Amino acid sequence: MKLLRAWVGLWAMASVLLLSGCGYNDFQRLDEQVKSGWAEVLNQYQRRADLVPNLVATVKGEANFEQETLTKVIEARARATSIQATPELINNPEAFQKFQAAQGELSGALSRLLVVSENYPNLKANQGFQDLRVQLEGTENRITVARNRYIKAVQDYNVLARSFPSNLTAMVFGYEVKPGFTVSNEAAISAPPAVNFDKPAAPAAAASK
Repeated sequence: MKLLRAWVGLWAMASVLLLSGCGYNDFQRLDEQVKSGWAEVLNQYQRRADLVPNLVATVKGEANFEQETLTKVIEARARATSIQATPELINNPEAFQKFQAAQGELSGALSRLLVVSENYPNLKANQGFQDLRVQLEGTENRITVARNRYIKAVQDYNVLARSFPSNLTAMVFGYEVKPGFTVSNEAAISAPPAVNFDKPAAPAAAASK
């Protein structure tokens, strides 16, 4: 019996050393970092989505504002928020791609909205609109920071999953490579809306054509 306990103890110790040496603990640590990073990305995307209704309502008060621009923002927000962003989404490459494409579309629509607003002096003088613009730009910056942290966490995790001998641990425990933001979509969603309010405003009538 003592000999059996000794063998069990040695086997347990060997297992711990083997798992530690093959990156098991690192997988746990990096997986938590990925989850935490993703949660922050979602938090900032939700913050942006919550700003859109007030922004649209404020812009609607401006006579002759481009209806097409407003419609695209509303539709893009609807598509972005219709995707259920669960933690499991980061392990589904196809669903993840759809999600980031929808968020990129919303970024583009909002950027267009702010650029078009330059043509409307009343909007530029509207304090409520200016406050929302500042909040939106700040949120876009936070999205960029959160997304970059997530990208780094995914890169670290994926390097571990692909490297030897930790890739053997990944095979045994089913630790698959995680999807990241694609290069093409990153170009679309990484730039916050850029608005130069020093630029001379074009006539409002021209914007409505």
